[in-house]
Amino acid sequence: MNWQEFFAMGGYAFYVWTSYGVTLLVLLAIAVLPVIQRKLFLKELAHKMKRMKKS
Repeated sequence: MNWQEFFAMGGYAFYVWTSYGVTLLVLLAIAVLPVIQRKLFLKELAHKMKRMKKS
């Protein structure tokens, strides 16, 4: 078997590589979104704390 045959996946390359791509995107989203949400939460919390100190 050569590399061209491997990447062609017996005629199913589109489905196989698309599923790999979608899986990679989902895993990246699972890793990145909590970090972004945490930053937003901490920013909002700091803003609320500032308002509480002023009043």
